[in-house]
Amino acid sequence: MTDPRQVYELEHEKPGKLMWKYFLPAFASMMANALYNVVDRIYIGQGVDALALSGLTVVFPLMIIIMAFGMLVGMGSAVRISLSLGEKDFDRANRILGNAFFLALVLGLVLMGAGFLVRDRVLQIFGAGPETIQYASDYFTIILLGTPMATVGFALNNVIRAEGNPRIAMFSIFISAGLNIILDPIFIFGLDMGVKGAAIATVISHCVLAVWVLMHFRSKRSVTRLNAATFRPNFYIIKHIISIGFAPFAMNIASSIVWGVMNSKFIKYGGDISVAALGIVNSATMMLVISIISINMAVQPIVGFNYGAGLLCRVKETMMKAIRYATLIATGGWLLCMLTPGIIVSVFNTDSQELREAGTLGLRIYCAVLPVVGFQIIASNYFQAIGKAKLATFLSLLRQIIVLLPLIFILPRFWGTTGVWIANPISDFIAAVISFIFFRREIAKLNCDTPVPGRRSPEIEPPA
Repeated sequence: MTDPRQVYELEHEKPGKLMWKYFLPAFASMMANALYNVVDRIYIGQGVDALALSGLTVVFPLMIIIMAFGMLVGMGSAVRISLSLGEKDFDRANRILGNAFFLALVLGLVLMGAGFLVRDRVLQIFGAGPETIQYASDYFTIILLGTPMATVGFALNNVIRAEGNPRIAMFSIFISAGLNIILDPIFIFGLDMGVKGAAIATVISHCVLAVWVLMHFRSKRSVTRLNAATFRPNFYIIKHIISIGFAPFAMNIASSIVWGVMNSKFIKYGGDISVAALGIVNSATMMLVISIISINMAVQPIVGFNYGAGLLCRVKETMMKAIRYATLIATGGWLLCMLTPGIIVSVFNTDSQELREAGTLGLRIYCAVLPVVGFQIIASNYFQAIGKAKLATFLSLLRQIIVLLPLIFILPRFWGTTGVWIANPISDFIAAVISFIFFRREIAKLNCDTPVPGRRSPEIEPPA
C-alpha cells in the first residue's frame, strides 16, 4: 500500500521547495547521528583523560567500517527504491526493502564475528599504542556486540527517507541519538564505567534505532512494506543493491583505511597527543561537512525518482541548486575553522596545552580548501543517485585512495605531522577538479525536452 501524496510531490513539487523539505530532516538527523561519536569524545576527553580520547580515536576507523556496510545496503536499496517508485513499480520496491533487511542483518552478524577474531591485532594496526590499547579494546568489544542491530538500523533508515518520509527518518535518529546523550553521563560518570559506559550507551541507542525503523515498515505510515514474503533473498536484487551501494561503501572503507594510516603516522611522528588532535579535528570537520552530506541525502530521492520518471529538467534544476547551497555552506564552515580554531578545540579538551596547539594547527591546515569540497561531494553523489555505479565508485575513491593515501606516505617524510595534515587539502583540491570535469560532461546530457526512453510512466492524479 502506498501514499500517493508522497509520490505525487516528488514528481510535481518545485525542486527548491522539495529540497528544503528533505534537507531540514536530513540535516537534523545527521547532526543527531554525529553526536554518537562526538558526545562520546567530549565526555571521555573532559571526564577521563587525553589518552582515553586517543583510544576512542583509534576505534573510529573501525566504526566507519561498520557504518560502511550499513551504507552499502542503505544507499544501494534507497536509490533502487527511489527509481522503482519513479517508475510506479511498488511491488519491486517492497521486494528491494525485504532483501535490504536480510542483507543488512547477515552482514552485521558476519562483521561481529570477524571483529572478535581480529580485534586486538586490528587495533594495533590502526594506531593503538601501549597506553591506549586497553581503552580502545574495552570500547570496541562492546560496540561489536551491537553491530547487527546498528547495521539494520542505519541501513533501513535510509530507505525511510527514500520512500518520501524524511521527517520520520529524522525522528528515528533523534530518538536514538537523544537516548545516547542521556545514557552517556549515566554510564560514564554515574556508574563510573568510563569508556565501557560510553560504548554501552551507544549500543543501546543503536538497538532502539533498529527496533524503531522495523516498526515503521510494519505501520500504515510506510510507503514500502516489510513482510515475511519479501525476506526471501533474491540474488538479482541483492546484486543491484550492492552495485549502486558500492560507491558509498567504498568511500567509507577508504576513509577507514586512510584514518588508520593517519593514526599510525601520527603515532610515529607525534605520539598519542597527535592522534587525539586528529580525533578532535575529525569531530569538528564532521560537524561542518554534515550539512553538505545532508544536501546529498535530500537530493538523492528527488533525483532518483525524477530520473526514473524521465523528468530530466527537474533533475538538472535540483542538482544546480544543490551545488550552490553546498558551496555556500562549505565557505561558511571554512571561515569558522580559520577564525576560531582554538575555541573549537577547547570544546573537546581544556587540560592539555600541547593538545590545544596540535589541534589548532591541524584544523587550519585540514580545512584549507573546504569551499571546493561542497561541489565535489554533490557532483560525485549525482552519479550514484542515477545508478551509474562505476563512475560513482571511481569519484568516491579518487580523494581517499588514489590521491590522499600516497600523499600520507610521502609528505611526512619531509614535514612530519604537518605533512600528514597538508595531504588532506591537496587531495580535496585535486578531487574537486576531476569531479568537475566528469560532472560538467554528464550534466550537459540532460536535455529538458527529451525524457529518458522507457522511463516515463503515466501521470498519477494529484492526491485529494
